[in-house]
Amino acid sequence: MAALGWVLGEEDRAQRFLALTGLTPDELRAALGDPAMLAGVIEFLCAHEPDLVAAAQALGVAPQTLAAIGAELGA
Repeated sequence: MAALGWVLGEEDRAQRFLALTGLTPDELRAALGDPAMLAGVIEFLCAHEPDLVAAAQALGVAPQTLAAIGAELGA
């Protein structure tokens, strides 16, 4: 969930996430807590290394940790 907060914390990045996932803001709100949606957030970050590294740094974890969480969630 913290990774999702980071993604949504910047307007352009949030818009890119919504555009790439095809989710509307209402669908995103409805899917909060859904492991598949959370895996999608990690997959989004892993697809763009600068975002992955920046998110990991902001969250105080290693990028590999975020990627491992995504793998556990099915990303």
